[in-house]
Amino acid sequence: MSLPMSEHPVIFALNQLILKNTKTMETKKLHFETLQLHVGQEQPDPATDARAVPIYQTTSYVFRDSAHAAARFGLQDPGNIYGRLTNSTQGVFEARVAALEGGVAGLAVASGAAAVTYALENITRAGDHIVSAKTIYGGTYNLLEHTLPAYGVTTTFVDPADLLNFEKAIQENTKAVYIETLGNPNSNIIDIEAVAEIAHRHKIPLIIDNTFGTPYLIRPIEHGADIVVHSATKFIGGHGTSLGGVIVDGGKFDWAASGKFPQLTEPEPCYHGIRFTEAAGAAAYVTRIRAILLRDTGATISPFNAFILLQGLETLSLRVERHVENALKVVDFLKKHPKVAAVNHPSLPEHPDHALYQRYFPNGASSIFTFEVKGGVKEAQTFIDNLQIFSLLANVADVKSLVIHPATTTHSQLNEQELEEQGIKPGTVRLSIGTEHIADLLEDLAQALDKI
Repeated sequence: MSLPMSEHPVIFALNQLILKNTKTMETKKLHFETLQLHVGQEQPDPATDARAVPIYQTTSYVFRDSAHAAARFGLQDPGNIYGRLTNSTQGVFEARVAALEGGVAGLAVASGAAAVTYALENITRAGDHIVSAKTIYGGTYNLLEHTLPAYGVTTTFVDPADLLNFEKAIQENTKAVYIETLGNPNSNIIDIEAVAEIAHRHKIPLIIDNTFGTPYLIRPIEHGADIVVHSATKFIGGHGTSLGGVIVDGGKFDWAASGKFPQLTEPEPCYHGIRFTEAAGAAAYVTRIRAILLRDTGATISPFNAFILLQGLETLSLRVERHVENALKVVDFLKKHPKVAAVNHPSLPEHPDHALYQRYFPNGASSIFTFEVKGGVKEAQTFIDNLQIFSLLANVADVKSLVIHPATTTHSQLNEQELEEQGIKPGTVRLSIGTEHIADLLEDLAQALDKI
């Protein structure tokens, strides 16, 4: 026999916490720069009066007595039960990212990879299918191409330059379309609104990775996306110190009307027959991840990392402005250099995605991009090894400028055909432009190119 929603353990409490964290400031017309500082903690910490968000570094929470414990589990008293599900530091971070993206609720997890995996696992089962742009992060490509098929979920990768490819690839068992706001590593751009229209016509959601775009430059939910994921390790954290991921539920997709997602609409046996769409309303999608996937597989973000990522989030707009400013000047420099064969940046008029860049990124974007060194692997690696300011490492979106050779590192798991399909050549170099003084960056690039 199913329990009434008001009496169901955990779900009601989780829903209450979500609502508590997402209702704040929603009616106020505040700008991004203000929201990134205040959402989730508009008043000082009630326990200590601390202005900064405290680090609640705990795994569990004490109940006052047996009756209080029973009330928590019986949902008469909403609140924290166990750290794998909720944490107050984490809750502020989730609420803040959700507000900046324009979603109804957020869920922070241990890494960006965990965020992508959970986002897809939440609405797929063995025998299901995903359609994805092929111009995505190599780790995500590997997840879709090699890891998920072991669980019975397959993916068709399409060239996003032709939108008809998305339409043609959708099958009866397709449960999601997956894209990135800015492709990795070549910073290509996809027409979000057009792809969203295709997905919705087939009654499936559009999931989009906005790690490279950041909510400061673009908010995909405003353009039709249903679910947004981030590697918070990147721009949100900004300093290469802490792993974390975020899933933001747009709250607009009608799971019940779709009829394709029994995980959300049919009785859940491990929760006494609740239906997530009824129990959590607009936040059904992200609530199920917290209640089922996070509970059972445990990719929980630590309170300390949530705190560090909050610190980064508070300066996101300032840093991203400088990232973009520097990147555009680097693009101009490289475009004119005789040892550079090509620059792959959508700000350039000759780039095939230039019109989309102007449409979706009026304030600029793409501080992570690639260029082609004349020659091949040897020349590219010689250039990289002679850089002095740029750090050679497998990360992006740090305040420090970074560089890597994708074909032999981040995308080395791809075969030659897959590399070619993703536009990665032997001489391709990926840059992540930091916030250093632009004159120093240009001088470093120039002296390294001279060594080729």
